[in-house]
Amino acid sequence: MSWRRCVFRCERKSTLFGLPKEDTARNLWLRFIYSPVPEQYNTNIRVCSAHFTEDCFLNLGEYKAGCAQRLLLKSGAVPTLPGQSGASDSQLSTSQQALGSERLSTSSRSRDVSCQTDSIETLPAASPKTRSVGTQLSLGTLKGTHARSKGTQSSPPITFPPHKRPCLALDEEEGDTDISESIAEPHDSAVTEESGLLEQTSYNVSKYIVFESCLRELFETCPLCETKCDVQCRRMGSYVSFTQHCPKCSYHRKWESQPVVGSTPVGNLLVSAATYFCGASFIQFEKICKAMQLQIIQYDTFRRHARNYLEPAVIHKWNLDQKNLFSKLQEGGKVAVAGEMRADTSGHSAKYGSYTLMHPDSDTILDMQLVQSDEVGGSFHMEKEGLKRCLDHLEANRLTVEYITTDRHPQIQKFLRERNIVQFYDVWHFEKGLSKKLDRLSQKKGCEILKKWLCSIKNHVYWSATSSTSGPEKVAKWTSLLNHIQNKHIHENPEFPKCAHPEKVSRDPKKWFQPGSMPLYKVEKILNNKRVLKDVEKLSHHHKTSSLEAFHRVILRFAPKNVVFSFIGMLCRLYLAAMHYNENAEREQATTTSGQPMNKVVFSKSKKDECTAKPLKAAPSYDYVADLMKLVFEEVFADPAPFVEELKQIPIPSFLSSQFERPLKEEAVDRHISCFSQGAVESLQTVHMYQGTPAEHWGGRTQVFCPK
Repeated sequence: MSWRRCVFRCERKSTLFGLPKEDTARNLWLRFIYSPVPEQYNTNIRVCSAHFTEDCFLNLGEYKAGCAQRLLLKSGAVPTLPGQSGASDSQLSTSQQALGSERLSTSSRSRDVSCQTDSIETLPAASPKTRSVGTQLSLGTLKGTHARSKGTQSSPPITFPPHKRPCLALDEEEGDTDISESIAEPHDSAVTEESGLLEQTSYNVSKYIVFESCLRELFETCPLCETKCDVQCRRMGSYVSFTQHCPKCSYHRKWESQPVVGSTPVGNLLVSAATYFCGASFIQFEKICKAMQLQIIQYDTFRRHARNYLEPAVIHKWNLDQKNLFSKLQEGGKVAVAGEMRADTSGHSAKYGSYTLMHPDSDTILDMQLVQSDEVGGSFHMEKEGLKRCLDHLEANRLTVEYITTDRHPQIQKFLRERNIVQFYDVWHFEKGLSKKLDRLSQKKGCEILKKWLCSIKNHVYWSATSSTSGPEKVAKWTSLLNHIQNKHIHENPEFPKCAHPEKVSRDPKKWFQPGSMPLYKVEKILNNKRVLKDVEKLSHHHKTSSLEAFHRVILRFAPKNVVFSFIGMLCRLYLAAMHYNENAEREQATTTSGQPMNKVVFSKSKKDECTAKPLKAAPSYDYVADLMKLVFEEVFADPAPFVEELKQIPIPSFLSSQFERPLKEEAVDRHISCFSQGAVESLQTVHMYQGTPAEHWGGRTQVFCPK
């Protein structure tokens, strides 16, 4: 039987009422509906208003006067009338209408605005004011018949499914610490009793900052008799509701600032989602809101939202986007990739290491793997493990790597040789390592002439790498540099017998390296090193990892190195950075109103006297944030179970401290105090070195040993 109609199949438009929560009243309802009461029955059945007497309604007169949208039942009301098929609420019997007119003056006029509330804060009564408040509705508007206020109506609403969200092994929204009551009320829920569906809400409509003083003025006076009213305020994070009651005419209504689904205000979830998806820090955002006294959710609520809805949505969207990208690349056969690792901290003390594979032809992030240091025995081995996981993931999706461009990490070289994958070295990393050695050499006495050639040598690195794909020819062009710095343009190497540029004769011999000199010998030792010559043959002739360096700068916006994240939190922020980069990697150059391309002047950090002009890119887009918002509010929030299961499939390593035995907090505090006190005493005793001090002196220093 459909619960959208009366259980007695009354063909009419009327108000439907569900079974009461109280057991006594529920049993009376069931005895009226079923005779006898069955062991099993549909809990979603509805009974229309035609089966109740006039004294069962709380707002009969107000409903007939047009001040209420639907009838309200009194607590404990029981249906007793058989009803009339085809009748409606407006076609009540004459006796009912007469009785309703007599009860109008004494019954409470009520207007239900579906308020989900928490703790109660009684506001002080104030004298009525006639000044209109532009931020909300006027007093004349309140006298008419209106549906439940939703704040805004500009965007299409979102329909949530009628079924109840499955219970997860996760914490649900319970509100902030300043809430003393439960937000869910039996008769003021966000469920429409006429249809049984969750209230339709919109998340992509405009929002405004409204002062509480402006809201109070809307509820201070009664819209019917203009008498000073009793007002109660209820808060929950960014959510606020007001309950207005007139002591003279018993006018009653409730208003809420935002829709509420289940026990979660939509605005509170929006704050968490916008903060997380944009890569912002909730702690910093909370400081901003506290500075301006803007009500906001607490950090614990933010973490519940992230754990239950936001992080599962990020994982799902990344997997979906990656699957679509792999499908496109499978059509083109083998792929060329570039890879590099990024650590969350500098040096070998990093906790996390993320290895990234990029498709250089489309400048798109293909895959990212996050590795914790204790998984591989230390930070030094994270790069190899990250690359291994990336390559395994590509092979599992039927993608064959043609060649890969990386840095010159020895572990990576050996690993790729064992997997029979062609490897090329990134030119920038090669030039960076070589330039450091040459810069140190140019600082030494007698080698100052090398400073004039540093820029030319750097340019020669890129020219040798990109001019040809043949290894021996690259080496021949590379070794010709030594003849060039001596002003020799004819070479003995048959692969490259002569320089391609025209000969330039200089009258100043100090510009060139002299044959047999010590500076030339030291430069030749660096440039003709066996490892250098071997690496020159494998320099990448086409692709570079400079785009990966740019992507690593994007990661800093989402996962700064001075902030500690959990494993899933770090992984989700890496995925968000990848979504942002993939969406904005191929941005066009910005133009003026007349269509002229725009450029910017950038000064070099290392060369303070030099500047270069670079094209100014257009403003980035954030379509991925809109997609994530839609995913959260239309799918994840309605049924988070499958998304959470997808997240649980990711293997999460244990905490680094889990391998150690955790001492009691009291013992750690006592040890710290005892160590500090003992150190202070021994420091005073070491002032007089030869007066029987117990401190131990060694190497001119005083060592204080604290008891363990």
